[in-house]
Amino acid sequence: MKHFIMALMALSLITPIQTMAKNKTVTLRVVQTSDVHGCFFPYDFINRKPLNGTLARVSTYVKELRKEYGKNLILLDNGDILQGQPTCYYTNYVNPKMPNVAASVINYLQYDAQTMGNHDVETGHSVYDKWIKEVNCDMLGANIIDTSTGKPYVKPYTILVRDGVRIAILGLLTPAIPHWLNEKLWTGLRFDEMVSTARKWMDYLQANEHPDVVIGLFHSGTEGGITTDEYEEDASFTVALEVPGFDLILYGHDHIQYSGSVTNVAGKQVVCLDPSSNALNVADATITVKKGRRGKVTKEVKGDVVSMRDRAIDQDFINHFQPAIDSVKTYVDRKIGRFENTIYTRDCYFGSAAFTDFIHDLQLSLTGADISFNAPLSFNTSIKAGDVYVSDMFNLYRYENELYVLRMTGEEVRKHLEMSYDLWVNTMTSADDHIMLLNDGSNDDKQRFMFKNLAFNFDSAAGIDYEVDVTKPDGQKVRILRMSNGEPFDEHKWYKVAMNSYRGNGGGELLIRGAGIPKEEIPNRIIYQSERDQRHYLMQEIEKAGVLNPQPHNNWRFVPEEWTVPAIKRDRKLLFGE
Repeated sequence: MKHFIMALMALSLITPIQTMAKNKTVTLRVVQTSDVHGCFFPYDFINRKPLNGTLARVSTYVKELRKEYGKNLILLDNGDILQGQPTCYYTNYVNPKMPNVAASVINYLQYDAQTMGNHDVETGHSVYDKWIKEVNCDMLGANIIDTSTGKPYVKPYTILVRDGVRIAILGLLTPAIPHWLNEKLWTGLRFDEMVSTARKWMDYLQANEHPDVVIGLFHSGTEGGITTDEYEEDASFTVALEVPGFDLILYGHDHIQYSGSVTNVAGKQVVCLDPSSNALNVADATITVKKGRRGKVTKEVKGDVVSMRDRAIDQDFINHFQPAIDSVKTYVDRKIGRFENTIYTRDCYFGSAAFTDFIHDLQLSLTGADISFNAPLSFNTSIKAGDVYVSDMFNLYRYENELYVLRMTGEEVRKHLEMSYDLWVNTMTSADDHIMLLNDGSNDDKQRFMFKNLAFNFDSAAGIDYEVDVTKPDGQKVRILRMSNGEPFDEHKWYKVAMNSYRGNGGGELLIRGAGIPKEEIPNRIIYQSERDQRHYLMQEIEKAGVLNPQPHNNWRFVPEEWTVPAIKRDRKLLFGE
């Protein structure tokens, strides 16, 4: 009898505690960064001036939230952190023996999980494999498959437990990598389609992990981008719509700020957040989980994008990383030459420009190619007249592209340019029309700015003289007059064409949809590939020359000039206020 009474007493003690647990409300705060691109510290090492946003301000925000939420503050990063500022380049390539600074800042801020982005893959195995090992949190990528095992190369998901709430975080990467990057950078990997991968792992999670909350962490934009029969580049909305089970989807890659929700095929609202890029904002969500009797779970998810532009800088963060900051600053402040005139990227949109032609000249001289393709990679930046520093090279090339030479026929060259200018300029029907192909006037998109299409796909050419008739329909605007050395241009002749590796691997689809070269044929067209990134060779050439005076070649122009000259003036004022 005594033991029976003691058992009853024990039961009476346990039952209220269990009942309390089943009637518990837990509030989670989830903060996400994406496409940080090396913006760790509040200093722009490229333009040598203060920088808004950055993880130095995110650190302040996160520390404040941790005081309120403790371990219920979940911090996530969504990739594209290894390229963009010299901070990354320095520890990736210049001094790779030191800890990778991108891993160090993630560890300092105590991130809970991270995905890989396409620009992380672009650094190559030696860099990102080291980075993955140095990061303390789980690296996620359910659709990054090790071809030797058929299993994910990094963890497909992670499970966090906060106050008894099980949170599953599933990571995915845009599968368009092979359209942009040489296979040597991702050898032994493949990148599976996102929707089927998400569905597979959602089924697995529900059957085996029994999560209370499921968060998608996707390095893939809203929708659009490269679309093939096999996959979509930007499929975050497609997954949100077609794969039930997600409570919150945090995404990036397209640099477009978004805060909203979609209704999936099961009729459930799924909150979707994209903080854009460069740690100017964070995605910030609150998830309230109520666990009732008999295991019933109800959830409420709210979220928004929160600006980090003017928040206080975390001085402890700066002090901790001061040695790394000083090392990078010493590197980028090294003088490598002198320019006698200022060159501007804004000039590149309106005709032959010194900025673009400077890169064209270097590509042609380094490779001995007949023709060069190049596009402006920054919307509105410049290299000032006077001393030129290592930092200025990151304005010429922000990411680590290699230099390629491909064999192309004259017809393919023209068709490549036709697609470029069709993306770039309007078909004018009157003298009052815009010459630029613009969007609705918003400049929130950090890759299109005010253009309708991606500005880094606006290839011009050197080595040939040509006109772009903006009154002609798409596909008929470009008329190549001659080679710039005076020789005839022949559409049936083979030419050696220099371009960066992004374009040379099919990036932007100008070679594929424009020139009409099948994707599988492109590797056979590559006859030269540089060992180092293009920026390295640009630095060498500038140091060799000492003093340079870049000038536009004036080898191409928009016509008819009675329409295009005033239209350029109007659109230049609209885009740049001048």
